[in-house]
Amino acid sequence: MRIAFVADARSPITRSWIKYFIERDHEVHVITTYRCEAWPNAAFYEAPIGPGPMAVSATAQLAGQTETRKKGQALPAARTSLFSSAAFATYKWVLPLDLGRSVRAIRNLIFRIQPSLVHALRIPFEGIVAAKAVPDNVPLMISTWGNDLTLWASSNPLIARQTRFALKRADALLSDCTRDLRLAVDSFGFDETKPRAMYPGAGGVQPNIFCSGSVSPDALQGLEVPDRAEVILNPRGMRAYVANENFFQAIRTVLRTHPRVVVLCPGMAGNALAERWVNRLSLEANVRLLPSVSAERMAELFRAAAVTVSPSLHDGTPNSLLEAMACGSFPVVGDLESIREWIVDRENGLLCDPSSPSSIADRIVRALEDGALRDNACTRNRSIINERAEYRKVMPEAERFYHRVLTEASATGI
Repeated sequence: MRIAFVADARSPITRSWIKYFIERDHEVHVITTYRCEAWPNAAFYEAPIGPGPMAVSATAQLAGQTETRKKGQALPAARTSLFSSAAFATYKWVLPLDLGRSVRAIRNLIFRIQPSLVHALRIPFEGIVAAKAVPDNVPLMISTWGNDLTLWASSNPLIARQTRFALKRADALLSDCTRDLRLAVDSFGFDETKPRAMYPGAGGVQPNIFCSGSVSPDALQGLEVPDRAEVILNPRGMRAYVANENFFQAIRTVLRTHPRVVVLCPGMAGNALAERWVNRLSLEANVRLLPSVSAERMAELFRAAAVTVSPSLHDGTPNSLLEAMACGSFPVVGDLESIREWIVDRENGLLCDPSSPSSIADRIVRALEDGALRDNACTRNRSIINERAEYRKVMPEAERFYHRVLTEASATGI
């Protein structure tokens, strides 16, 4: 296949997905909406969204220069940085009005590339510009990730209208949760007779990295974690849709009964807001605000953590949840429809109300005090990941889905 991907090529999720098709020797063309280094064995093009580099630098500054994780290195502020409250407000109101340049660039590139299929990864704003740019005679597949429908499309009427346009134009839909497959049809006009499927956004868990096992002696080196400390991990970084302030308030409650708890927070080092919460709540002795880390390092932290906490208010299927499950860390997660596709409360994790610090604290304490629950969940979660979310199984299924889309497009004359 000759596939043109429209995506933010800086994203580790994007890279994980696309690398499979490169390794399978498909002809891969990457149209990136943000500048980054080209990848081997793929044709690379730029089609910037918004007012050029200024859009990226401005939102990065608003977000406090948050970093996002990439395998092997820390990646400068990317989409993760856009989710401070101020930056998100700017991003959601400005960019939808300034997509014309990107649309023109992508339209010209599609004409040159002549792809068999175009796949836009995420609706805001790659899916929206692709829907405007890709000719009707070229099959267009769109992916939804995480918050595309429950947060972005509800953030203002223009993005909602653009989302409906994109999904009506799409010839196929991939989502990282079945909830979004339903919402796309029920609320945003996607034709239910067209191909649609659910796969984890990054293509699943890399089993050579994220797996259970003994904790490396170096896993917690340099983090000042005392012997026999109970380790809690918050892997979500600073995002406006993650209730981190409530999380830190919950930790203060947890410490009353579990004073030896040490909390690790990758992706929060140097963030002024996180530092303010920790200082105000007098958590300095127990909380470690860490820089972003490599995938391998994150896997070590998951294995070392008795409990992984994700107090998100909006989500699809978080990659960090699947990675925690694969590594044997017990999940305490927000009670969301998409999360319940993976977690059954009190069986393989605990669901909390992310808007309530007392609810988060109660679930963390319960997890720390119930070793049998954690052990049973560890066994069950390994099985779930192996059956439903292992990269080596998910991506061949996704490749077959691409072929199905092309077959059906050919049959309908696209």
